[in-house]
Amino acid sequence: MTMATFPSPKLLVEINFYISVIVLVLGSILPVSGAYPFFEFNEELYGPVANNLRIMMVYLAIAECILVGYCFLSKRFRIFIVAGAFLISMTGYLAFYGAVNNMPIDSNLHVFFLYTGISPILLGVISARQKNGPGRPHESSDLIK
Repeated sequence: MTMATFPSPKLLVEINFYISVIVLVLGSILPVSGAYPFFEFNEELYGPVANNLRIMMVYLAIAECILVGYCFLSKRFRIFIVAGAFLISMTGYLAFYGAVNNMPIDSNLHVFFLYTGISPILLGVISARQKNGPGRPHESSDLIK
């Protein structure tokens, strides 16, 4: 009788991270083509501001691809902690943007940024713990190494 083995937590976090990158890139690029997989930029509601949101999302997708490429080439996965915190903070930025422009922001955007922000933070934390070990204290410069 064989025991079923479960994947390691690090492998599950890595798979979740790759899925979140795909979700971020597709969710950011597809609205430009008119497809709305996760949220909709309603032209009647947003007017010309809808294009600003679309362009912001395209820049975000490009930045995410560059960041992922850099982190994998340099083997500095802890940078994802900062990137994830930035993505989570986007929910607050969007709420402010909606308040300033007097328009509601799709609630799916908040879930979108929360998910795509938590995943890189988890990968960065696991990578930092794996490199340093659970007993070794972290130095302030460890975040960018």
